[in-house]
Amino acid sequence: MSGQPLIAVTAGEPAGIGPELCLRLADRAFAGHPVVLGDRDLLAQRAAALGLPVTLRDWTPEAAAQAGTLDVLHLPLATPAQAGRLDAANAGQVLRLLDRALAGCRRGEFAAMVTAPVHKGIINAAGIPFTGHTEYLAEHTGTPRVVMMLAGGGLRVALVTTHLPLRAVPEAVTAEALEQTLRILHAEMRGKFGIDDPRILVAGLNPHAGEGGYLGREEIEVIAPVLERLRADGMRLVGPLPADTMFTQPVLAQGDCVLAMYHDQGLTALKYASFGHGINVTLGLPIIRTSVDHGTALDLAGSGRADPGSLFVAVEQAIEMARRRRPEGA
Repeated sequence: MSGQPLIAVTAGEPAGIGPELCLRLADRAFAGHPVVLGDRDLLAQRAAALGLPVTLRDWTPEAAAQAGTLDVLHLPLATPAQAGRLDAANAGQVLRLLDRALAGCRRGEFAAMVTAPVHKGIINAAGIPFTGHTEYLAEHTGTPRVVMMLAGGGLRVALVTTHLPLRAVPEAVTAEALEQTLRILHAEMRGKFGIDDPRILVAGLNPHAGEGGYLGREEIEVIAPVLERLRADGMRLVGPLPADTMFTQPVLAQGDCVLAMYHDQGLTALKYASFGHGINVTLGLPIIRTSVDHGTALDLAGSGRADPGSLFVAVEQAIEMARRRRPEGA
């Protein structure tokens, strides 16, 4: 995409911190052009309440980005929103923001989408089954498998399994799941991150990567055979590695990203390195999607104390990925 990539930024839950974080985008110069999808009146009210000197402008495709100005694609709320007070009547608008951003990305109107946090509970309370952004976007693009990657603090960490009880993880780390995840990760590191020959560090599941089978056999029976098969296809894979030493600088220097087997194995180190400024990247979708790595923070909404750092990084990463993105098969 020539010029400044247009980035759709959904404002998220109107009672949360998303709208005020979006207002802060006007404070910063980006190498792309963020367009906030949300209720213009809500944004104006929140700006006035917080004393933010932001000019809100109805977005048009021809408009160039301006310092201190926030371009808004207006999608109205069903009922006025108050900071910190959830209202199920507005759940439909939250999903309309996602639908509009997704449609714009799929037809080339936007180069990428960035999502501010939503509140899953209030969407479900409105009678709309919803498990999260990632699952919603996968379903609406017909994507059978997506991969969660968190990035920040100089790390990129993808996951084979995500939100599972620890006791369920070993059964979920199957050869099929691992191979599909690695193929998606490899393709996306090339296609969206612009790394020609990505090096992927792969964790073991057990302490000490199983220690030769004494502490578990998943490395021997599942993980190592998949890695050998994919190495034969040309992938540069290191592992299975003991997770307790994988996040040391000498090991990290050998790779471009890390694949962890389960949530806390990978994300504890990442959040230590990047808390408040990490982001979520959904791999495997036909579009570019990044997100903040925090929730709606209802207790902070309307206070002006919410840190916009994660949103800034999510927009910057989306712009960078849009600039580096290659056509499929390139």
